[in-house]
Amino acid sequence: MRHPLRTGLLGVAVTVLGYALFAAWLGVHAGRYLDARDRATARTTGVVVEDGVGDDEDVRVRWTDGGGHLHVQRFGVYDTGRYGKGEEFGVAYDPAAGRPRGFPADPDETAEEDDLVVPVFLGAAVALPLTLVWLWRGLRFRLTARRPGRPMTARVRVGTRRAPWRAPTATWLELSAPEGRHWQRVMWHPALHEPPAELPVTVHGAPPGSRRPAVPVLPDGTRLVPLGRLRDRPPAAVLFHDDTTVRADLRDAFVLPPGTAVRPVPPWHAGLRTAAAGAALGTVVGLVMTHATLTGTVAVALSCTALVTSVWTLSAPQP
Repeated sequence: MRHPLRTGLLGVAVTVLGYALFAAWLGVHAGRYLDARDRATARTTGVVVEDGVGDDEDVRVRWTDGGGHLHVQRFGVYDTGRYGKGEEFGVAYDPAAGRPRGFPADPDETAEEDDLVVPVFLGAAVALPLTLVWLWRGLRFRLTARRPGRPMTARVRVGTRRAPWRAPTATWLELSAPEGRHWQRVMWHPALHEPPAELPVTVHGAPPGSRRPAVPVLPDGTRLVPLGRLRDRPPAAVLFHDDTTVRADLRDAFVLPPGTAVRPVPPWHAGLRTAAAGAALGTVVGLVMTHATLTGTVAVALSCTALVTSVWTLSAPQP
């Protein structure tokens, strides 16, 4: 179970670390915002010079501080209908600051603060289920492996999946039993590299007629982690490599010298590419959604990188 365990630990680590960085980034900026707002003890009245700014319908306000300096600043507000062009807008600022920053004087107008705090809770609502999936897989594997087993003959099948957000290949076992054939998807394991055409296995947790996940045990005692239920027919969305004449691996197109050992490519290479793609996608989305603000763009990039990589690990990557 060496490779599946590492994959599971990587999936949990990516989810937890990604969320921690995301929450820390927003938390630091939220703390700075709250500290600055607490120091904004002076009050003045500005005038709305533009309303309905951007997708969030922010307002742009012209206001003057106690030193006579004129400011034009954009504010996020919830009550957009209250602040039309030409309407008064209460502004709070720090009188001791050389270049004071304005805050809505109305304590109910917390749009900017909420933009920093609310995503932290939304991120937790995503990170927690992703982590629980790995815990559930591990618990289900342990419980299923303890159930009675029965002998079957297995054939290792490698297939290609169409979904672009998942690992492109998946490992299946075609299990033969007196009552018929079954298909069980499993996490890839080094013991499955270059397997024989057929091998005897002991299948736990799959009594005749059951569709619950089954744990196949190889002759050397290796237990394979199941993904999904036991099927009575081959999966329709998977194209098995041995069912087509098209080469599935470019390495098959080269003639290697006799005795050359072909090692599987570590799946972490694809993981790094996946993380980089998630970071690039998150940066672009952040630039568009947050109007190119540094805080928002970095937050979206961090969350997208962690999410895409977590989903990739959940898809059970393999060489």
